[in-house]
Amino acid sequence: MSFVTGRVAEAGYTVVENASLEGRNTFNVPARTELLIDITESSALPRVFALPAVRGGQILVLGQGSNTLFTRDWPGVIVAVAAAGIRILEDDGDSALIRVEAGESWNEFVHWTLARGFAGLENLVLIPGTVGAAPIQNIGAYGVEVGEFVATVETYDRQTARTVRLSANECAFGYRDSVFKRDPQRHVVFAVEFRLPRQRELRLGYAGVREELAALGIDAPSHAAVAEAVIRLRTRKLPNPAVIGNAGSFFKNPIVSAAIADELRREHPSLPAWPASPEQQKLSAAWLIEFCGFKGLREGDAGVSSQHALVLVNHGRATGAQIWALAQRIRETVKERFGVLLEPEPIVI
Repeated sequence: MSFVTGRVAEAGYTVVENASLEGRNTFNVPARTELLIDITESSALPRVFALPAVRGGQILVLGQGSNTLFTRDWPGVIVAVAAAGIRILEDDGDSALIRVEAGESWNEFVHWTLARGFAGLENLVLIPGTVGAAPIQNIGAYGVEVGEFVATVETYDRQTARTVRLSANECAFGYRDSVFKRDPQRHVVFAVEFRLPRQRELRLGYAGVREELAALGIDAPSHAAVAEAVIRLRTRKLPNPAVIGNAGSFFKNPIVSAAIADELRREHPSLPAWPASPEQQKLSAAWLIEFCGFKGLREGDAGVSSQHALVLVNHGRATGAQIWALAQRIRETVKERFGVLLEPEPIVI
């Protein structure tokens, strides 16, 4: 295949040379890639990875770029799986097995489930990105993680050059983690199957959810009502990427030993902490960052949101390198003050 025209369209995919990525990441930072391949039919995956320009090369799989910070150009190939579609495979009345193609919008899928009476994903509403990215990051919010509902993830395994189906156990989900994130050059997710119930106990324990429901005047909330409360919370607390460039929470809440957490809370009684295991506690990264004085800070066009200390933002023309430099300074300051090293949530290129 020749790319002399700069753009090639084939059955199920398109290829663009020297493509801009500025509109492909929610930080809106400038970057380019040698080749950008959009796959609209999952059946095209084997053909794409057999291309001489792709085979054996350095690949980055990109959804909507809502969890990626480019600090430089990507010196290889970017593959975006844009195949769409939702269908119910099984439905016994109590729960259903639902197959979703990787290119579907995550937020639109959550609303699709709620409109059809399925429960479980309401706490994960309004998270940006695609369905295919959800299991990679094991997205979570307000006390729920997507891994709880994943039955199977279908991928193209570059190592064996075939389609594989991985069970939830094989996905090895962890806190913002999975087998896909640990070995990003191997699997390309092209569909996810979810097992969703119609009845499930509501998760209302996360800070602010009950209060938001009370503000809405709801005493006996439905799953849809919880979704509305979460939408209101997220809209109020988190800046909209369509208005100001960001990738949501930039740092994970650190997990430390119970002894370290107790020591820090003796010194700082207002530091929020939650049990992560019998021997560990999860600390609020936002509290640590805000305590160090970073909330609302702006350095040129790189900054920290005044709405939420966990969110780094691009006020206009910041580069990814400038945003990453600020992130590193935040990490160093928190480590020096509290002895806790913050880990980034997004993939940093």
